[in-house]
Amino acid sequence: MKDLLKLKSSLAEEIENILNAQIKVEAHASALYLAMSSWCDDQGFDHAADFFARQSDEERAHMLKLFKYVGDRGGRAISPEITNVPTDFESFRGVFEQTLEQEMFVTEQFNNIADLCMKSKDYVTFNFVQWFLEEQVEEEYVARRIIELFDVIGEQGTGLWEIDRHLVKVTFDEA
Repeated sequence: MKDLLKLKSSLAEEIENILNAQIKVEAHASALYLAMSSWCDDQGFDHAADFFARQSDEERAHMLKLFKYVGDRGGRAISPEITNVPTDFESFRGVFEQTLEQEMFVTEQFNNIADLCMKSKDYVTFNFVQWFLEEQVEEEYVARRIIELFDVIGEQGTGLWEIDRHLVKVTFDEA
């Protein structure tokens, strides 16, 4: 019976595996951003705490979108175990630098998925991941602009308070 069901899957095993790996990446990102939200809240950076809580929700939505896609194509989505989520961070600027690193890593992972899809001639999944690749442009842009606030405003005096207040105004404007 299992073999018959597997024949009904439209996903090659290697595509299903890389999508399940990405589900784990998105779940880890969601947990990381939730930890950053808690840390920012504890440090008194209320706007940043809200920002990271929204980011966490967004990453979970991405995970679920991938999860549903694998199932819809006849594959088996795997609910990931998430470990090694930090609870403490070096600095306010550091959480945003880590955010940019995380988003660049996610972009790299989606590029790898797109590359594998092209090599496997899985154009349906290739089309599916295009949405995520476009989303990554926004994610990296926002993280970079927020990091620039630290350079423009400065961290002395009320600088960190000003950065916290202004980071919610950073938006991505698609051309």
